[in-house]
Amino acid sequence: MKVDLGLGFTPLILTKCRKYGLLRNQAAYVLATGFWETNRTMKPVVEAYWLSEEWRRKNLRYYPWYGRGFVQLTWRDNYIKAGKILKVDLTTDPSRALDPEISASVLVLGSLDGWFTGKKLGDYITLSRSNYKAARRVINGTDKAAEIAEIAVAYEAALLADGYGLAPPADHVPVTRAPSFRADLFAAIAAIFRKGKA
Repeated sequence: MKVDLGLGFTPLILTKCRKYGLLRNQAAYVLATGFWETNRTMKPVVEAYWLSEEWRRKNLRYYPWYGRGFVQLTWRDNYIKAGKILKVDLTTDPSRALDPEISASVLVLGSLDGWFTGKKLGDYITLSRSNYKAARRVINGTDKAAEIAEIAVAYEAALLADGYGLAPPADHVPVTRAPSFRADLFAAIAAIFRKGKA
């Protein structure tokens, strides 16, 4: 399979990948996800885009917070969470999640930080491994995992040929995230044991 790094909003998504320091294989998986979730357009879509708004209103229990974007952001709580992190109101007008800038940030940061399922890109894709098939758990269980993994392999080859990840980009902005509760807990336990050995 051959992929096009100029298709739709692929360049914008790559800008976000670089900004947040994604490895080449992580960026490849993010692009493969966007490619799959947008029906190969790399343009933000609404859930069940081939059906009417009336159908969504009647059939989706999380209406009006149905799937939108390069990856399907769903449920009110997820719109609130994404909005807080991105500092944009997505609840008053959920269709703002279709804005390519917002949607690209949701795709990249959501995958990186585990917004969708609690699983993060780094759980499956690191410097030493690219478990693209299992990485589907970051987005949606194992649905279409093998197909998306094949697309990720093609994106990784295209990114390598394009020079992604061969040198730190000039516009890279390190992102500092607050430690998670789990990290704080483990650090506190480790400190207790260190004191006991002293």
